[in-house]
Amino acid sequence: ITQQYVKNYYLTQEQTPTRKLKELVISLKVDQRMKKPEILAGYLNTSYFGRGAYGIQAAAQAYYGVDAEKLTLEQGAYLATLVQAPSQYDWSTASDDTKKRIKIRYDATLVNMVDMKKLDETKRQGMEFAEPMQPQPPAGMDGQKGYLVQAAEAELNAQGVEKKLIDAGGWTFTLNIDPKKQEALETAVQEELESKLDRKDTKERPQDQSVQAGATSVDPKTGHIVAMYGGTGLKDHWSSNALRKDYQPGSTFKPIVLASALENASKTQDGKPITPNALYDGTSKRPVVGSDIPFAPQNQENRNFGDPMMTVQDATNSSVNSVYAQMIVDVEPPNVKKTALQIGMKDREGWPADKPAMALGTMSANTVEMAAVYATLDNHGKKVTPTIIKKAEHKDREVEPAQPVGTQAISRRTADTVTKVLTGVVNDDGASGNKVRSSAYEAAGKTGTTENNFSGWFAGYTPELVTVVAIFGEEPGTAKQVTLTGTAGLGRLGGSSFPATIWKAYTTAALKGGNAGKFQLSEADMGAVQTPSRSASPSATPSQSSSPPAATNSPTQSPTTSPTPTATKTGPTPSGTTSPTATATKTNGPKPPDPPVLGEHPGN
Repeated sequence: ITQQYVKNYYLTQEQTPTRKLKELVISLKVDQRMKKPEILAGYLNTSYFGRGAYGIQAAAQAYYGVDAEKLTLEQGAYLATLVQAPSQYDWSTASDDTKKRIKIRYDATLVNMVDMKKLDETKRQGMEFAEPMQPQPPAGMDGQKGYLVQAAEAELNAQGVEKKLIDAGGWTFTLNIDPKKQEALETAVQEELESKLDRKDTKERPQDQSVQAGATSVDPKTGHIVAMYGGTGLKDHWSSNALRKDYQPGSTFKPIVLASALENASKTQDGKPITPNALYDGTSKRPVVGSDIPFAPQNQENRNFGDPMMTVQDATNSSVNSVYAQMIVDVEPPNVKKTALQIGMKDREGWPADKPAMALGTMSANTVEMAAVYATLDNHGKKVTPTIIKKAEHKDREVEPAQPVGTQAISRRTADTVTKVLTGVVNDDGASGNKVRSSAYEAAGKTGTTENNFSGWFAGYTPELVTVVAIFGEEPGTAKQVTLTGTAGLGRLGGSSFPATIWKAYTTAALKGGNAGKFQLSEADMGAVQTPSRSASPSATPSQSSSPPAATNSPTQSPTTSPTPTATKTGPTPSGTTSPTATATKTNGPKPPDPPVLGEHPGN
């Protein structure tokens, strides 16, 4: 406790031998000069409890809305439990498994009090866990402002600024957000999703209560995040859906498999180069060949595609799992992971780096990193790291913004070839992304739907704009992942449903009046033409073909413009003034819960 107090009060959180030595020396002096109750009081008054609360008084207000002196024994026991892992143990965002761990630690706290003769055992047995209230957003952080601040803080932390210094306040952020595009994105979500949900009818439309939406839009030439959607508001959902990392990206990962195959000059099992015109067997549940780990994924609706052979282009258009499962074996999963990290994804615990199931997007990701991947493809292979901060100022320091556009991550030929393939996903009749096709722009993209229909994605781009839209099924009040099937009274929902219609409405409005350019894909190489033996359309059995129905386009509506969004920072120190571009300052919230165990799924 003494060392923790010294680290909190006197030192920084950096993990270095010098800091540890200072901590030891100061701790010895503090232990000699202060009594244990004084040290404990100092520790409780400087510890971080989550929700932006430093010290027990701030924690009491943040979790129970009372002063520390009015906390009940049950409430105090929870806060004592919380201090070990404040973000993970926040009840409002904890998963069911984490809640069990919270209860175990909570009970242990009370048992220790009984052992220390501070609590009667009979009284302990009659005590009930005191659930904290839902997080409340600070003043001025309503709408998307709070989520934009969360994104700015996350980016600042990724640049090496300690979370403790960020949470302490006093920052003014000038953002790269484009006010017109931001309003267009908010309008698209409202008109294409929220207006179709009935969040009050829990009996007839139970799934509508579980729908969460997140989106990130990036200018691929500058790397600037020009619009972001985090949810309906901090009061309804404390952490940003645009930043959450607890859901899988599904088949939006498949273009990375193809990019890795092209970049590594990989070959099929029969020794032919993997190109968009290469042939693969599209039979559902076909066991992969050449893998030490058995895998035989089911295609969507258990369809067989091809007869049985089909081109990679057709397999991408229809998001055929059996083809991409074999392709990742041919490329080798570690090579695919390496490519994914090169072009924008983040490595984290739980990534199935050696399993062919990785082809179906069974790792966790958020909309920002998937936007990074597609922006890098759009930028002809030059690495794009989306940035929301234009300037971060503090009374004691100023942080230079990150460099959003880097060097060549993959070859232009690879990037342009993948883009060419993804234009087919949008333009070809019957393709999974056909719903976003429009005469107003040229587009490329990919749908994604995950196991049990827990999430649906659409990642798409024009030459000027990259946008990733996702919807998630989340049980209200918990972090439990639930199905989206039945949302808005509909059946199974994937990336070609609400994510695609939101994407189209937003992109149409965002580019209105702009110069809708054309892709420059002169280096795209589709490879030698290989003709399938018969039709490449899906079939219920290898010998009975039936093409999937083409999706229809949906109407869009252009939003009106609005003033630049601003938000005023809260925190222990006053914030600076806002900027005419888009300024926001901090709010605080728990980190997203740990990712679930990742499984294999028949996504599309």
